[in-house]
Amino acid sequence: MKRFITILAVVLMSLAALTGCGPKASETIKIGVNLELTGEVSVYGTPERLAFQLAVKEINAKGGIDGKQVELVIYDNAYDTAKAVENATKLATVDNVVAMLGSATSAPTLAIGPVAKQYEVLAFTPSGTNAKVTMDGNAVNPWVFRACFIDPFQGLVLANFASNTLQAKKAVVMGSSSSDYAKDLAKIFGEKFAANGGQVLTVEYYTDTDTDFSAQLTTIKGLGEFDVLFVADYAARAGLIIGQARAMGIDVAIIGPDGFESPDLNDLAGGAANVNNVYFSTHFSTLSTDAKVQNFIAAYTAETGEAPSALSALAYDAAYMLFAAIEKAGTDPVKVRDALKATTNFAGVTGTISFDDFNNPIKSAVVVKLQNGVQVEATIVNP
Repeated sequence: MKRFITILAVVLMSLAALTGCGPKASETIKIGVNLELTGEVSVYGTPERLAFQLAVKEINAKGGIDGKQVELVIYDNAYDTAKAVENATKLATVDNVVAMLGSATSAPTLAIGPVAKQYEVLAFTPSGTNAKVTMDGNAVNPWVFRACFIDPFQGLVLANFASNTLQAKKAVVMGSSSSDYAKDLAKIFGEKFAANGGQVLTVEYYTDTDTDFSAQLTTIKGLGEFDVLFVADYAARAGLIIGQARAMGIDVAIIGPDGFESPDLNDLAGGAANVNNVYFSTHFSTLSTDAKVQNFIAAYTAETGEAPSALSALAYDAAYMLFAAIEKAGTDPVKVRDALKATTNFAGVTGTISFDDFNNPIKSAVVVKLQNGVQVEATIVNP
């Protein structure tokens, strides 16, 4: 019996020693990821996950942060707000992450915001563009940040592009009356274009279910000469409008927001031949000659087998801004939040970034030109 107890004690000590040699939670820096990885919008979440993983692989290869390896704890919210809340709660209370990255789209991100505030864990979305994402009612939610510009910002950028780059003096606007996205963009574009000395001849609205825009385009064509057509909408309708406008002989420059950026745009427009003199605002372009951008493109392509999108680039920047905040502040979530808030002139692949009072990035936008349906130019535009 005594011998048995002695052997048992040795075994237990050996197990304890082995356990001590293994990794401890404190030896890694855990960062949560809450993304749309399945379902209808996984096309947005998946490239962001790949970019997060690339950034972590790179930082860990350089020794991690303060000698600790970074570990991602990844959950799929499947574009379901309830699941996004469940994931965020688990990340904050069970996984004890330092911060959370995601979601990719606005609805889950809006749902995550109150959880981030309740448990005082930073939530950093690469691409949730809804203006309310960083708000808590009429006040700012101090625990939510974003790496992308907000929807109304694009109206300012495109108005300045139309006025300064295209030298437009007269514009017409089209947008969906069913969409706050479209109505806000149309309003802000019109106000800024007028402030720049231009004239908006008309704003023509339609609904999200429309596919025939001949009535609006006939009205527009009857106005006489103008320089630019601003379509405040996503590719599903913008492509149809582009094709129908070209078929009616409306050959002016057509400009629009980041919703234009879709592999389906050319087909919706009736072929690439119709997608000439078309421009859209976005967060990033592979046409950039900046060495930092080109290095990211090469690394992402080598890692994933495909070129990065604007979503990939935004996620990559979000990850590295978070790494910088953790390196500066340590792993206390409050101090990480404060360090991120203090970020100024961060040199990212989507631009040079600081944060405003609403936790939105202060940065330039890119306006891309399409010729025969192919991106041929990228212009940096300030608001």
